[in-house]
Amino acid sequence: MSHRYESMAVGRLRMAFLLSLAILLAEVLGGLASHSLALLADAGHLLTDIFALGLAWFAAVQVLRPADARRTYGYHRIGILAALLNAVALILIAIFIAFEAYHRFAREEPVNGTLMLGIAGFALAVNVAVAFSLSESGENLNVKSALLHVLGDAVASAGVLVAGAAIAITSVYQLDPIVSLIVAVLICLGAWRIIGQALGILMEAAPPGLNMAEMVRQILRVPGIKDVHDLHVWSISNQMTALSCHVLMEDARTSEVTATLNDMKLLLRERFGVAHATIEVECQGCETENAFCSQLEEPAGLHAHEH
Repeated sequence: MSHRYESMAVGRLRMAFLLSLAILLAEVLGGLASHSLALLADAGHLLTDIFALGLAWFAAVQVLRPADARRTYGYHRIGILAALLNAVALILIAIFIAFEAYHRFAREEPVNGTLMLGIAGFALAVNVAVAFSLSESGENLNVKSALLHVLGDAVASAGVLVAGAAIAITSVYQLDPIVSLIVAVLICLGAWRIIGQALGILMEAAPPGLNMAEMVRQILRVPGIKDVHDLHVWSISNQMTALSCHVLMEDARTSEVTATLNDMKLLLRERFGVAHATIEVECQGCETENAFCSQLEEPAGLHAHEH
């Protein structure tokens, strides 16, 4: 993601944080005035989300900081850590919602359904506007985790709205915990995906969907490249992929080697989204005892003499 898009993410996360504060105030005042436990519970859910949005906002600001002598890749991993923490918070929120829903099945409390409906409608409208804004911030994992929080708030507000309408018309209070359980399941599903992505990045796994065998095949098709080994691909963030490898080339002038490496880096950037590639050039074959060589030899059928 470019600096411009990172700055845009900061502005939208800040807006989401401030608007969520306005929703929190409305739900607390509305819950107290209408005696609605659902609104107060949703306000408690929102309070946790406000903390998560604040954390995501802070992380997005940190990502804009330039690299230094100690953190040569910059602060991109702060956003990943914030996304992981936010996703874990989402799981805890879902457990709390399910716990509250279980208790609400056993008791019924009269509430002002009309006021509950109005407050939930306001919260839903604001959350939808915030979610739409965050959804236009690209594939930033930190923003995506914050978006999940906002979507969870929107679904919860929609559930409270439906429950409020049903309570106002039929006085069937059991609809509220049913909707709450649906919200909890949706939150868990989204949070689990974020946790998987964040852990993969922190473990320096190759990006999801990247075909390593195809990458090697394409590298070997670059004119001048005879072999590739000791290949490592990992994610610095979900939008920054790094690569290091050794390539075997025929003896050539420096200008020719540079041109070949530029062709290879262009291929890696355009075909596989590799933003940072470190390539070591060799003019002798790979030693057979090298573990990374043996992994890419005959079983994968990737060496130059097969092409």
